[in-house]
Amino acid sequence: MPSKKRSTDAPRETGEQLAKVALARRKKALRRRKAAIAKMPKTKAAKSASPAVKAGQSAGILVAEGDSWFDYPFNDIIKNLEDDHGFDVETVAHAGDRVEDMAYSGGQLDDFIRRIEKLKRRGEKPRAILLSGGGNDITGEIEFGMILNHALSPINGLNPLVVEGIIDQRLHDAFSTILAAVTTVCEEHFGEKIPIVVHGYDYAIPDGRGFAGGFWLLPGPWLEPGFNQKGYHNMVVRRQLVEKLIDRFNEMLKRLTGTPEFRHVSFVDLRRTLKSANYKTDWANELHPTATGFAAVTARIAAAIP
Repeated sequence: MPSKKRSTDAPRETGEQLAKVALARRKKALRRRKAAIAKMPKTKAAKSASPAVKAGQSAGILVAEGDSWFDYPFNDIIKNLEDDHGFDVETVAHAGDRVEDMAYSGGQLDDFIRRIEKLKRRGEKPRAILLSGGGNDITGEIEFGMILNHALSPINGLNPLVVEGIIDQRLHDAFSTILAAVTTVCEEHFGEKIPIVVHGYDYAIPDGRGFAGGFWLLPGPWLEPGFNQKGYHNMVVRRQLVEKLIDRFNEMLKRLTGTPEFRHVSFVDLRRTLKSANYKTDWANELHPTATGFAAVTARIAAAIP
């Protein structure tokens, strides 16, 4: 027996209402964007060839490649750069991607090149390239467990050989590869090195919280399972180990971007940016900031864009 035809009235009304709410949000965001552009020194914005920049409608074009800090539900660095800092961002970032994937798998790089080609066809040049990554290479289910020696072991704590292999070798080489690739692509299309901005991470909180309680595409938790597996149940000890790991990652990026071949690359050290007394004000879960946290992080990155 055919099912009874379902009315579309209620869904349509809901959709119309949601659209009105979203449009209202966008109007507010566009007002913030306009205000941010109005405050920007004209000499900075004028570096771009974009007609929108010249018309005072944009702070410049950015091209972004990265992970969930650039591609997160509701709030992320890219959304904030557009809405609160006036930039136009072409992004190929994808939540969950590893730097090794960006460097060697070709998917994001191919998409990055398409964005660059599109800008060149329009007679536009990016003000800077943004790169975010590394967290997924470290906090993967296999990698993070391997990084930790068991709490009851006489050699408890971080395994120095594994940390060196993952951060100082694997990630160092992957970042070097992707930075070189991006630099080459820009030189090929624009005849010059385009500034690149890469960021580290702040000190993550291994408290077992995932995205929206473990719902949807970014469930989590990412750190607690490894700690539990290796017998670390004390939060103070967990945080100390995470801080050592984050320090090692940031120091690797700082060294890499300080080399002569990457003098056009700026490193943004985000440590101690998310420092509210109640860490949950800044951290939505183990690895991702709240809206407030993303705003603070974005401000640091925006300030580093040449």
